[in-house]
Amino acid sequence: MFDASDATSTADALTLAATAQPRHDWRLDEIEALFALSFNDLLFHAQRVHRAHFDPNAVQVSTLLSIKTGACPEDCKYCPQSGHYSTGLGKEKLLEIEKVVEQAEAAKAAGASRFCMGAAWKSPREKDLEAVLEMVRRVKALGLETCMTLGMVDNGQAGRLAEAGLDYYNHNLDTSPEYYGEIITTRTYADRLETLGHVREAGMKVCSGGILGMGEAPRDRAALLQQLVRLEPHPESVPINMLVKVPGTPLEHVEDLDPIEFIRAIAVARILMPKSHVRLSAGREQMNESTQALAFLAGANSIFYGERLLTTANPQAQLDRALFAKLGLHPERRDTCVDDTQVQARVQTRVEAEIEADLARRASRQAAARASELAYDASSASVD
Repeated sequence: MFDASDATSTADALTLAATAQPRHDWRLDEIEALFALSFNDLLFHAQRVHRAHFDPNAVQVSTLLSIKTGACPEDCKYCPQSGHYSTGLGKEKLLEIEKVVEQAEAAKAAGASRFCMGAAWKSPREKDLEAVLEMVRRVKALGLETCMTLGMVDNGQAGRLAEAGLDYYNHNLDTSPEYYGEIITTRTYADRLETLGHVREAGMKVCSGGILGMGEAPRDRAALLQQLVRLEPHPESVPINMLVKVPGTPLEHVEDLDPIEFIRAIAVARILMPKSHVRLSAGREQMNESTQALAFLAGANSIFYGERLLTTANPQAQLDRALFAKLGLHPERRDTCVDDTQVQARVQTRVEAEIEADLARRASRQAAARASELAYDASSASVD
């Protein structure tokens, strides 16, 4: 028979998750326990947390442009831009500043609020950095948020990027520390964490996540998220990528990750990093509408918009607009990407009211069930 105390303890846990401050001390066994929840409970839990901090129907929209493509000296086994593999991708020089600005203008006209620029470098060279800084200044002048991924940066480079007006710097951890050596050997996990430290010291926001479906074990997915939550503060943007298997890379034939396991990771990321934007990133081209809808329900509230993600395909903008219309979603306004205590207070009040109403409904159902049981017992006694 259903135990009323189970419903009460679950409701209490959901209330705590929806209202608690972010933690940085999650243990690995705690994170694995979240992954092990029933799918319905996990999504319900994640949705409550999501609604405590965000408009549940708003999705931050970014566009990503490759400003320098191919011939990267890194050996990341998933990447078609690595110079170590034959993927048929040609080498291209750094784009001209005017071409980058034109692409940024088109992205803004299509509804993007953030423009991300990526270069296939181990780290930026001094001769290229001034052009990159001017790209930041020009894109920023359009009224867009700016983000770049240029490989490793030192303190001086991070400071110059921040002075130019760069809002976000992307540097993914990719996977767990334990599995990392199976994917990349040309830079260490410590190198990646050091770059994120330089970004924070310069005053920029951090965009950092990982790639799922590279043959890692479930424990590796939990350990990746644990590394992200240890960052203080949490990354403001957390891209969760599904591996795009590119012919010619060592991961070309790796076994597909079950989409349900991918959605679980989105939901756990949302619970662990309640105030971060969780981005449904690479791999959306292979996802049907139902999988994407589940990702939004699980707490994803950011996407890349446009035809390409650096060198891999991405759902076209018109398809995304149609999906948004079908799901009742809308692009997040740029002015909601910064802290707004009044908006957060209104969201918090609404969530608390929803939780209180839900608890009342549960109590009412339990009382009705108990009354029915008592009536049945009384009826049985009279028959005897």
